[in-house]
Amino acid sequence: MKQRNSAWYRFGRVTAAVLFAAWSGASVAADATSGYPNRPVRFIVAQAAGGNADFVARMVAAELVKKLGQQFVVDNRSGGGGGVLAADMVAKANPDGYTMLLVGSSFGVNPSIYKKLPYDSERDLAPITLASTASQILVVNPSLPVNTVQDLIKLAQARPGELNFGSSGNGGGPHLAGELFNLMAKTKMTHIPYKGASGSILDLLSGRIQVVFATMPSVMSHIRSNKLRGVAVTSLERSALVPELPTISEAGLKGFQSGTWQGIFVPRGTPEPIIKLLNREIVAVVKLPEVRKRFELEGGVPVGNTPHEFAVWLHAEIAKWAKVVKAANITLE
Repeated sequence: MKQRNSAWYRFGRVTAAVLFAAWSGASVAADATSGYPNRPVRFIVAQAAGGNADFVARMVAAELVKKLGQQFVVDNRSGGGGGVLAADMVAKANPDGYTMLLVGSSFGVNPSIYKKLPYDSERDLAPITLASTASQILVVNPSLPVNTVQDLIKLAQARPGELNFGSSGNGGGPHLAGELFNLMAKTKMTHIPYKGASGSILDLLSGRIQVVFATMPSVMSHIRSNKLRGVAVTSLERSALVPELPTISEAGLKGFQSGTWQGIFVPRGTPEPIIKLLNREIVAVVKLPEVRKRFELEGGVPVGNTPHEFAVWLHAEIAKWAKVVKAANITLE
């Protein structure tokens, strides 16, 4: 009888310990989220001030101040190449909701383009939402006998290695878009890297190169003045800025998609209630009519998906560019 009672006693102690641990964990989580945010939040941006990511971050931060009553302090950290420094800072930050990260599309390319990263892109950072995407536009020098995507494919296939496409530099968005085109269209256009987008646009205008996958703002005035010819956009849907142009996907390369994007993360381990709160508030911000209009001026569209949807999307993005990087043999130290 004593043995049985002892067994029940031990069972009772274990049960109490388990219940206490569960209550204690819930209490810690509640403490972590109670009154959040009750002090300023550091919003690290993986780009210098004045860029598109900085524009998105400051727009989101300004609205969050109004909605949550605390400062969201934008901190631009452009060092390390491709946002690596900023991402590493946030990956190693205290997961308490007081450090956020905004990165651009290079984040999805870095795992395959760098030999080693100081963080794991999918394991060490928790996604909040994909804030926005923006299309690129395939433009050619008007002297090139190309009016459609199919024209370019046929010409490039007939003249392998002779057509040059310029970019803002090795491993950047315009470079990768050109290599994705080469891969899907089975062409061999030659990549010419420049130190920034302006150099490639100038040489495209002069006819030194024939093709560029450009950001919308960098070429719209040249297209309107007929100094450059817009052929197609790189998103899956047509752009409001140039609705007359087809997508590359609908023009023959089904599924082709490239462009820039802006996504928001926090350190892995941040309490789920904080992640849900940030997601809800940021999604509401990016879908405001006035915010949508500002995105559209940059050739972009707001997204505002769930953390799970963003994680699935990011996984596919990383896998897609890994194939392109391998096929084109692109590496950065």
